[in-house]
Amino acid sequence: MWKLFFEICDFLCNFIPSRRIRNKIRTEQLFDWRRKYNALRKKYPGLNFRRTKMIKGGWNIGFIVDKKYVFKIRKRFDKSTPTEKIMREKQITDAFRNISPLRIPKIDIVDADGYIFYKYDFIPGRNLNTYSARTIKSHAPQWGAQIAEFIYAVHNARPGTLDNMRGPRDGDGWNHNDICNNLIVDNKTMRIVGLIDWEYAGWGLLTTEFNNTVRFSKKIRESGIQGIIIAQYNAMATTKTAK
Repeated sequence: MWKLFFEICDFLCNFIPSRRIRNKIRTEQLFDWRRKYNALRKKYPGLNFRRTKMIKGGWNIGFIVDKKYVFKIRKRFDKSTPTEKIMREKQITDAFRNISPLRIPKIDIVDADGYIFYKYDFIPGRNLNTYSARTIKSHAPQWGAQIAEFIYAVHNARPGTLDNMRGPRDGDGWNHNDICNNLIVDNKTMRIVGLIDWEYAGWGLLTTEFNNTVRFSKKIRESGIQGIIIAQYNAMATTKTAK
């Protein structure tokens, strides 16, 4: 849907008399999406780009190509963007891939005609937030337990490769910070199988992570899943302490 929307907007730009305004809209509002898309097509001539879905959220836009790969890039990326900012999400996901009980895609950094993309394997499934309120509520016990297990594993981990990111900010562990928007559920098993989009991840408070499991979705918030997550987390913490 997003790809069609951007294609229509790009087409309508052709009817704007001022070239300066056309370029401004394509750069600032449409994020130079077509140049980025064409750079990928040139880089990967063997991929079937006829089956491409465009995604948009947070700081990034992206392309899901043939349900095989996801390519993400900063909306405001230009060739002067510092490489350090592009590498941050990769550094975080690399640190937690073998710690998390949920699948975290391995990110590769790709240079396509000067544009720097995150590339990772597409995880088949459906975003938890797209299910009906009734379905979320009925699966809240199972999903809540899985989310609690994930939060416990990641929040209490101390990977040395991330020590440079802790800085002076308050916190007691590592957070994903956007859990409710990025959980992938297997439609057949109805289990959470992955967690994507780590661009907001960082060192923070456990209460913040709990709040962000429901913060951006009314139907998830009303499902009662947050209480289950907290109760399951506390049970795990008590068990670990007892041992």
